[in-house]
Amino acid sequence: MSVLIAGAGIGGLAAALSLHAAGVGTAVVESAREIRPLGVGINLLPHAVRELIELGLGDELAAIGVATAENVYADRFGRRVFTEPRGMAQGYRWPQYSVHRGELQRLLLVAVRERLGADAVRTGTRVVGFDDAGEEARPGERGGVRVRLLDRATGTVEESAARALIGADGLHSAVRAALHPQDGPLLWSGIRMWRGTTRAEPFLSGRSMVIVRDGDAELVAYPIGGGRVNWVCQVRVSEPGPLTGEAAWNRVGRLADVLPYFDHWRLGWLDVPGLLVNSGEILEYPMVDREPLAWWGSGRVTLLGDAAHPMYPVGANGASQAVVDARVLARELARADDVPTALARYETERREPTAAVVRANRAMNRAGARTPEELARVTDTYRDTTGGDVRTLNTRASLSCR
Repeated sequence: MSVLIAGAGIGGLAAALSLHAAGVGTAVVESAREIRPLGVGINLLPHAVRELIELGLGDELAAIGVATAENVYADRFGRRVFTEPRGMAQGYRWPQYSVHRGELQRLLLVAVRERLGADAVRTGTRVVGFDDAGEEARPGERGGVRVRLLDRATGTVEESAARALIGADGLHSAVRAALHPQDGPLLWSGIRMWRGTTRAEPFLSGRSMVIVRDGDAELVAYPIGGGRVNWVCQVRVSEPGPLTGEAAWNRVGRLADVLPYFDHWRLGWLDVPGLLVNSGEILEYPMVDREPLAWWGSGRVTLLGDAAHPMYPVGANGASQAVVDARVLARELARADDVPTALARYETERREPTAAVVRANRAMNRAGARTPEELARVTDTYRDTTGGDVRTLNTRASLSCR
């Protein structure tokens, strides 16, 4: 029996590659009928880039990403307030990459199919239930978890045996819902986000990320290669509270809803209104997270990535934490004598650090820092709280099993 991963997003595919590298048999099921390079830009921080390089993907990452060199905080007139070096410019041994999410997912998917086989990822297949049978699944069988899988094309449900079930199925995780039926609604920050990519020249150093805030409106923009600039517009429109309605990351947004907040911005070195007007597609999304869980999984079932620890995208850390989850999971499954022990050790190592990131992202979102001194303090505190300081990462032993 293989380990079964629910979800072929960044975390799920990184887990498949990591388990394969550790010698653990793996299969992936994905609810979407087709995996297409959807989405907008994301960032991979040095602690995630290190892991993907150690998986042998360094050249591929460098080909699709932009190695971010600095974060520039500015006002809406383009005046610099604070600049922070990033990636190797900050002293890390590994870069920070800004990439298109869909292109990163495609890179990982190609690697999974090359290394694990063309049929390693089964699309159009959704986990609809499971039964952790413990030490004995059925008379004469080894212990495992029985997973019920819905074939979306035919509507039929089949049962499959797995050594373990890993819920890497994102913000609306079916595996998490089964493990934590009393989870409650998503928690909304009160901020609505509009995101897009626009054909535009890079700005400032050419490898700069800019963060501009004016009252309740904030812009984050950075190049992602291919002559594109990724932009995120965030506007506080409500008080924080439970989310009513949906949080679909690929929901189409309207230019008319976001442009009025930014059409008077004049940075000089970046045409903000033009960035929005000329975007190929605009996506709209509420900035949400969940309270950190007291436990993730049980027995042979656990969670990974957004399914385990959804967080605000404030610290550019969501995908990066999922990659680290994947590496620790593979290491523990490779070296433990039994699956429940391995998953318990994985959760012990990852649950509190990721909970700290969730809380740190909330704190950074509330900070409202304005002066260079305040911004330096907030960014330093964030890095220290989330385990991302330079010396810790540069001297930490590899998570590879072999």
